[in-house]
Amino acid sequence: MRLERVAAQVPVGARLADIGSDHGYLPVALMRRGVIAAAVAGEVAMTPFRSAERTVRENGLEPWITVRLADGLAAIEPGDGITAVSFCGMGGETIRDILERDQSRLNGRERLILQPNGGEQPLRLWLMENGYRILGEEVLRENRFDYEIIVAERTGPILYTVEELYFGPLLMGARSPEFLSKWQRRLRQKQKTLVSIARARQAVPEEVVEDIARQIRWISDLLR
Repeated sequence: MRLERVAAQVPVGARLADIGSDHGYLPVALMRRGVIAAAVAGEVAMTPFRSAERTVRENGLEPWITVRLADGLAAIEPGDGITAVSFCGMGGETIRDILERDQSRLNGRERLILQPNGGEQPLRLWLMENGYRILGEEVLRENRFDYEIIVAERTGPILYTVEELYFGPLLMGARSPEFLSKWQRRLRQKQKTLVSIARARQAVPEEVVEDIARQIRWISDLLR
């Protein structure tokens, strides 16, 4: 379901770079459906790189999908003409770090389609600080985990509040049932954490306690 929701955000006719492509399922599915014109599947580890090669080969798509063994955006070469970049299944901080490290590989006109496994807040902060406006956001629940999809394009200076970076500016406005359910669960978790800290014998830094308490206040206000 996650890959389907990510696939829905890839523009028709795009030239896609799927970073951390694993088995290459996303670019292969999009190519078979006629959605994209070409793709690069980038993988840093040999085993998933071989899996992606096999998936592309078995579907007869070698002329249109290039599989590269490369770290992060190093999979992209100037001649690829990439117009969309997807990251699925990495931590938000990892995605942020790759984007920061490899910015020179981007021309700034690509659509970023990001599905972080946690760490959404620091990823949104990076997007804001680098002039990327969030154009789409979605929460979905799969296998008892909550996932977010963030779609962004570089438009110039943009400013989000700390709460918008935490919850997602568009998600806050839409308040979907999935979004509200996610934060009800998070509220219970953070309340339990605060109780555990209060009962713990070891001292926990005051700033950690204050940060959790602040998040509880934000979530409580959101759910009112």
